Amino acid sequence: MDQSNQRTELGEFLRSCRARLLPEDVGLPDYGRHRRVPGLRREELAQLAGVSVAYYTRLEQGQGQNVSAEVLDALARALRLDDTQYTHLTHLAQPKARKRRQSQSHRPEKVRPELLTMLDALDGVPAYIVGRRQDVVGWNRMARAVFGDFGALPPQERNLVRLVFLDPAAAELYGDWECRACEVVSNLRLYAGQYPDDPQLSALVGELSVKNAEFRQLWAEHTVANKAHGAKQLRHPLVGALTLSFETLGFPDNPEQSLVVFHAEPGSASADALRLLGSWEAAAPGAAPSGSASPSAKA
Repeated sequence: MDQSNQRTELGEFLRSCRARLLPEDVGLPDYGRHRRVPGLRREELAQLAGVSVAYYTRLEQGQGQNVSAEVLDALARALRLDDTQYTHLTHLAQPKARKRRQSQSHRPEKVRPELLTMLDALDGVPAYIVGRRQDVVGWNRMARAVFGDFGALPPQERNLVRLVFLDPAAAELYGDWECRACEVVSNLRLYAGQYPDDPQLSALVGELSVKNAEFRQLWAEHTVANKAHGAKQLRHPLVGALTLSFETLGFPDNPEQSLVVFHAEPGSASADALRLLGSWEAAAPGAAPSGSASPSAKA
């Protein structure tokens, strides 16, 4: 991505964050004046950040260059950005640091064999490993039982964002589909701030933008988030409603990959349903051992 497009992305992100703030959110009086657009005005945001309206306007119009760390800090405070949003802002505003990271996105993605063995040991709980662009690069048999057979998909289709928006079975599975859709798009935006020139990212965003209007809308909102834990409401075709909590664990030696582990409340109906799914999966003809269904992850 050239510098002009980088500055455009920065401007769009700032504008989207400003649109989500109201005067009362930041301690400014609202005198009841009619607002043609939602959120703070540029002059209000500039006042909060301690920069001139002209300078801030140039940033939103994609004309800013060499934004200092002090200005970024001031904008982050004014926009009430959390740590994840602030990191994204820094990635967008500092292309030199981003360029050093860019070459990493072109390397083949590998999963250490020990991690696949660990997945196999996590018997009874669904778990998978996600990598760049939220590609699923490793999983165990319980993840297959709950979320579907990743191994039956071509490697390029083993992607959580793609599944959420293009796979009708995923739409049926997620009882909280709207929340799940926002979650995966916000996470993909975070990745795009670090690796904007990743050709596979461009292809994924292009495909989803053409094929799904909801993705286009969410992508245009420029929200960023990295939800590391929480709960998912599922509607499994075999066992019905499931409530599963999840935790996302990073690997210090490879920050591009994370382990996502799901579990049910002990003694709950969801725990009973998981055990039932596990017994069915183990008894299925030709059932593969955990973790062994992802040979592309080792490529």
